[in-house]
Amino acid sequence: MAACEYNSGMGSFRVALVAVAVGVAFADSSIVVLALPELYTKFNTTIERVSWVVTAYNAAVAVAALALVVLVHRLRATTVMAAGLVVFMAASIACAAANSLWFLVGARSVQGIGAALLLAGSLPILTALTRSAVRGATVWTLAGTFGAALGPALGGVVTQVLGWRAIFAVQAPLAALGLLAVVAVTAAPVLEEGWRLSLARAAPANTCIGLLFGALVGVLFLYVLLVITVWGYSPIAGAAIVSILPVTTLAARPLERRLPRLTAVYGGAALLALGLLALALLPSASVGFLVGALALCGVGLGLSIPVLSHAALDLGAGLSRSGTLTIGIRHLGLVLAIALIAPLLASALPPAGHRAELRATAVLLDARIGLTSKIPIALAARGEFARAQAGEIPNLARPFDAHGAKRDPALAAARDDLIATIRDTITRAFRSSFLLSAAFAAAGLLVALLFRGRGVVD
Repeated sequence: MAACEYNSGMGSFRVALVAVAVGVAFADSSIVVLALPELYTKFNTTIERVSWVVTAYNAAVAVAALALVVLVHRLRATTVMAAGLVVFMAASIACAAANSLWFLVGARSVQGIGAALLLAGSLPILTALTRSAVRGATVWTLAGTFGAALGPALGGVVTQVLGWRAIFAVQAPLAALGLLAVVAVTAAPVLEEGWRLSLARAAPANTCIGLLFGALVGVLFLYVLLVITVWGYSPIAGAAIVSILPVTTLAARPLERRLPRLTAVYGGAALLALGLLALALLPSASVGFLVGALALCGVGLGLSIPVLSHAALDLGAGLSRSGTLTIGIRHLGLVLAIALIAPLLASALPPAGHRAELRATAVLLDARIGLTSKIPIALAARGEFARAQAGEIPNLARPFDAHGAKRDPALAAARDDLIATIRDTITRAFRSSFLLSAAFAAAGLLVALLFRGRGVVD
């Protein structure tokens, strides 16, 4: 790879622009999840259909990246990344302008193809800009890890402040800025020698990465459904809670540098599994318990993913292809986990909804309020449960508030008891899905233990 003209000031600025583009592309795997309830209402659709806004992007990245593996080494890195940025920018604008769910899903698929191209081209470009394969890979890995962790929090803030369309609108100028860095680089194609050997060497590391990213479905997607749809938090409040994930991911960085690499991988995978297990055992709608579990997940992510990413990358002749392969494996892990977890959750929610209705009825019957209030509230609450069975998000506070709960302490207490009972019952319905997410992390730990020293770390 040809070295580029490099001065510390301008070179650092260009590195930062490319790193931002990499972080945005990885963040897009989950950046829209806190906007799903708003999209659900906007397009009057079902939870299963609106989830395709997330799945389509990750599937497109995985398929495009795996297809690129066979030819990316024959293309100029600048051409690949520039094409990716242009496609990503155009698709982001299309997403922001979408007026139907399926147009948005289609635009997200195109955006995923652009992301795969820009991520594949960015690694050799960062190497050229930093004039070091090690430094370039470090920037690429940290930008990707932090971007993936930051996605939900960033999306939640933007959704509540500016609306869901702004999530995509702000990405277009960021992609345009990335082009400024790309045009300043002249990166020659890489000669791929011995890459098949490096592929075999990095297979355990890539397998671990895929499994750990699959485990992140529990943090990036199940968490959002639980906190926004079940617990009733606003997107910005959900973003504040989930911000513990990127904060602890970044905080784990100094520890990751000091630990032996195998220890960092083992400890990171174990902490991620432990955090997801804690989410599965949530006793109630407890924010404190949730924050602690997310902190464990964040530290686990920060310890394990950077080490595994370095092990999966061939910092010599096979840089382009090994980087593109690990991009595909990461997103393949996400898609596989979603494909397994979504139907598991869908099968657990209807019986949980029935149990919640029965328990809510008992709470209402036992409430110390008059029959003249109980009967109309019960009828109105039944209508809210009917909305939930039809796939809509119910508002169970509405029947109480309509009958004076804001002024009557007894009605307010009955309302709060009923809502808490329903939240706790539905929260427990997420248990099997969080356990499956934890199983992905445990499988990653098992792979690391089986292949210790033989490809899990370099």
